[in-house]
Amino acid sequence: MRKCLAAAAVAVALVFAPSLAQAQKPETTKVRLAVGGKSSLYYLPLTVTERLGYFKEAGLDVEISDFAGGAKSLQALIGGSADVVTGSFDHTIQMQAKNQPIVAVVQLGRFPGFGLALRKEKAANYKGPADLKGMKIGVTAPGSSTHFMVLYMMNQVGLKPEDASFIGTGSGGTVVAAVQHGEVDAVSNADPMITKLDREGAVKIVADTRTMEGTMKVYGGPYPAGVLYTQASFIEKNPNTVQALVNALVRGLKWVQSHNAEEIAKVMPEEYALGDKALFIESIKANHDAYSPDGRFLKDAPETAYKVLKAFDPNVQNAKIDLAKTYTEKFVNAANTGH
Repeated sequence: MRKCLAAAAVAVALVFAPSLAQAQKPETTKVRLAVGGKSSLYYLPLTVTERLGYFKEAGLDVEISDFAGGAKSLQALIGGSADVVTGSFDHTIQMQAKNQPIVAVVQLGRFPGFGLALRKEKAANYKGPADLKGMKIGVTAPGSSTHFMVLYMMNQVGLKPEDASFIGTGSGGTVVAAVQHGEVDAVSNADPMITKLDREGAVKIVADTRTMEGTMKVYGGPYPAGVLYTQASFIEKNPNTVQALVNALVRGLKWVQSHNAEEIAKVMPEEYALGDKALFIESIKANHDAYSPDGRFLKDAPETAYKVLKAFDPNVQNAKIDLAKTYTEKFVNAANTGH
């Protein structure tokens, strides 16, 4: 009997051996990836993975389109001009509320890394989020997670979304210019922009999610940041392509963990430093702990995101959300175990 079972097992293995080998090959090698504000350190793991050639080594030709903010890159995915997005985990919950299944497959950031900074003259009288009423606040793009952070802070003190004006300032030099020219009273953005404005004495940081402590203070729990997400249908049709993407990004995350800020800065495009290499290195150092060491999803973090969105998003408030369907650990677990 044992001999028969052993023979059967060998036969099955021989039958499936070719298909297992083929399973390593991506179904499609060309992938259109959308990102909102690539120069932001929020997306540093993506840029590192791209610049070190890890996508190519995984057998992929990844075409990256950079948009003004996360809401715009989400639109590209829904509109069909992108296959995958590196963006905020928040969008997986929001799209489920609209019956559009979007799934996160790897986590790039363990906490958001945003700062809410007020222009110095506005900061002088600031005592708390209630003072945001009537302000013009710059965010990467309305509907992006930099916007959500401020909406949640306002909600906690009884303010409504319409109690402040939100202006899309994108990322990079446009953020700095908006503050310097007085176009906004405050900005919610990521580094290196927040560190640059702070060091120049142009702003005062009043909320900071560049550390776990600051994240807990703003959101009341761990908060998932940047992820790679895509439509459930894309995963279904292209599981090997998704696995290749996740493998490359996990490799990039592990490289970031094992290198210091100076080494990481050398890999990044020079223009991302906004003309100040020393400040750029300082910004990377300040954000280093924010990047996931292995791409796995933090326990309880999706629940925090749901709680935050439910506070101000009527679509999320009125929908039944199954958080288990907003992300999958299948690909990231395989990337870490080599299976």
